[in-house]
Amino acid sequence: MRVTTVGVVGAGAMGSGIAALAASAGCRVVLLDVPGDADPASPNRSAPARNGLQRAIKSKPASFMESAAAGRVRTGNTEDHLAWLAECDWICEAIIERPEPKQQLFARIEPLLKPTAIVSSNTSGIPMAVLLTGRSERFRRRFLGTHFFNPPRYMHLLEVIPTAETDPAVIGAVRAFAERILGKGIVMAKDVPGFVANRLGVYGMVATMRGMEQHGLTIDEVDGLTGSLVGRARSATFRTGDLSGLDVLAHVTQGIGAATGEDFALPAWVHEELVGKGKLGDKTGGGFYSKTKVGTLTFDWKTRQYVPQQRLEGGEIGQAIRLPIAQRLPAIKTLPGAQGAFIRQHVVDVAHYTLTLAPTLAYDLVAIDRAMEWGYGWEAGPFQVMDALGLDWLRAQFIAAGKDIPALLDHAQGAFYRDGEYLTFSGTYEPIPGIPGRVSLAGLARSGRVLEDTGLSRLIDLGDGVACFEFRSKMNSLGQGVLEGLEKALRKVETLGFNGLVIGNEDPRAFSVGADLSLVSFAVAAGAWDDIDASIKAFQDSVMSTRRAPFPVVVAPAGMTLGGGAEFTLHADAVQAHAETYMGLVEVGVGLLPGGGGTKEMLMRFTSELQQYEDTDLFAAVRRAFKLIAFATTSTSAFEARAFGYLRDRDRISMNRDHQIADAKQRVLDLAPGYLPPAERTVRAIGREGIGNLDYALWAAKEAGQASAHDVRVGRAVAYVLCGGDGPARDVTEQDLLDLEREQFLMLLGTRETQERIAYTLKTGKPLRN
Repeated sequence: MRVTTVGVVGAGAMGSGIAALAASAGCRVVLLDVPGDADPASPNRSAPARNGLQRAIKSKPASFMESAAAGRVRTGNTEDHLAWLAECDWICEAIIERPEPKQQLFARIEPLLKPTAIVSSNTSGIPMAVLLTGRSERFRRRFLGTHFFNPPRYMHLLEVIPTAETDPAVIGAVRAFAERILGKGIVMAKDVPGFVANRLGVYGMVATMRGMEQHGLTIDEVDGLTGSLVGRARSATFRTGDLSGLDVLAHVTQGIGAATGEDFALPAWVHEELVGKGKLGDKTGGGFYSKTKVGTLTFDWKTRQYVPQQRLEGGEIGQAIRLPIAQRLPAIKTLPGAQGAFIRQHVVDVAHYTLTLAPTLAYDLVAIDRAMEWGYGWEAGPFQVMDALGLDWLRAQFIAAGKDIPALLDHAQGAFYRDGEYLTFSGTYEPIPGIPGRVSLAGLARSGRVLEDTGLSRLIDLGDGVACFEFRSKMNSLGQGVLEGLEKALRKVETLGFNGLVIGNEDPRAFSVGADLSLVSFAVAAGAWDDIDASIKAFQDSVMSTRRAPFPVVVAPAGMTLGGGAEFTLHADAVQAHAETYMGLVEVGVGLLPGGGGTKEMLMRFTSELQQYEDTDLFAAVRRAFKLIAFATTSTSAFEARAFGYLRDRDRISMNRDHQIADAKQRVLDLAPGYLPPAERTVRAIGREGIGNLDYALWAAKEAGQASAHDVRVGRAVAYVLCGGDGPARDVTEQDLLDLEREQFLMLLGTRETQERIAYTLKTGKPLRN
């Protein structure tokens, strides 16, 4: 049961986002919406779907992973083009959140479906049983809920809601497609209002607002207390509301409240002063927060005016946020004043609600934790939070608040998780279910598979004769300690006779942000120029050692892959990138050039593509590399990295981060039989003629006010390396270009302007234009 063609009905934010995700993954997509004009001959007949597609193309953050993917989406309307759905393997309904229109749509499409087609609803809370009213047994067996979270590209969670009548083969097919092709983390949810994540998440948001009013706190205070401090997303409560949209929040709370009979009503001021006046969050430029030219303003619910933002920083809270989560959470027990009373009441309230409802929402508590982590960006799910707070403490808090003791808490023997097991709803402990296809580096480390640990890096045995080298420095920056760890790892892999090496990690933010600039700045201040030269040479040698190793090296980047991180990726035998890889050679931002082989590699890669043809203008390769480096061009996805040339056609992309290390390991095993390291390369450098052409472009940019004098100096250094030096055209080796890189890097580092840029970036995290 293979899915290659996807139909999406409803081109709103969610529907167009699902269409963009499926198209980015390589599927053909049909996107339909209601007609935009009653006249069948009108050119605006399919405007709603076309407009939805355009919004997805222009959205920020981008819904598509590459611009070319939009060409896989065909738009139409539900009156003239419903028959297009007959070719679709999976049809996802994402129309207005009311039962009647959905039921009517299903009645119309049922006769069109091919026998193997799967139909799902993306409803955020309407029971599947309601939507199936009037449908045939055949339709019912091919139907289930697939609840994506917005934006579909970036939110890992997909709640799958089968009914009692759904064919198990359909469940398996949807799960396999969503995990492998769309990259989603699957939680099997029960068919109840709000399912898992929204039922708990929305309850928590409503409870937060009521607690804020009760304790007289501000929105700024509450977001400071309900974010990283308690292991939740940094966007906390009100910032999350602005991101999702206050109109959406109002609609979902109303719907879940009506379906459950529980009180999910938002405070009156949310409806009257924000939703009622069109202040819906980021989509309208203001909601709970408003960004202005003078800074961010926060809505004061007491005065109903916007006031300057006052972030909750410093003190006990600031100290606690820097602790590991297991130590951070217990810190809330002793927080003083109204803030402490609020956050304790909040976590106790949410814990009690979760314990009470858990068996009705999901099939196990692990699914509930994963739903909140993947759907709401929590660092730790609610049961992990309860374990960190202590179950005896929770029990005492429930009693003090006059709450009953939920049965699930009574069943727990000290903790919900212990020794790799979790508490089932029947009261027994069973092994924690694995995530299909996932190789967990942390799990392997806990099981004693660490071959080498330097503190800043770790070498882990993945099995089958493959090891993984893992960066473990802050933001995976590449200092001397990491490079020494890599040298040891390469020796050990060879000594042990392993098949090869993966370089990757599980950091959710960055594969590597590049070289540690603080060490560079310190060495410059000390005037240790010989040491700097030696360290640059050592970095180059380290990067090249991955290419020269007698076994295959596969790099698995994800997230920020910048500077030196990109240079390691460029030199791998193969790359297994996560779809969300943001890759770029960004050194010009601090007044430098890529000095770890990045400048060299881009020239050799692009020139090699051209010089196999006769009468080719090799300046085209130089110009292409120059644009990427001089503008610090960074990809917004792995697909875009491939279009830029950072990834090659033979490099592969994992849509699901959970699968990436396993995919990279398999790539090593594919390359290992008969492996020989690649030969040293030589390319034709075009010399001073190319420098002259690039010099003119730099001069023009300066005259137009687009570049400073130092920008021109940095650009000339890049041009000098890419053209093989200021001489006649000649053949150059990789080492020739590496030597030029190091020479020009040192020259730039010796300038006052570059030193100022480095100091400014270290202080602010932002680039300086001087």
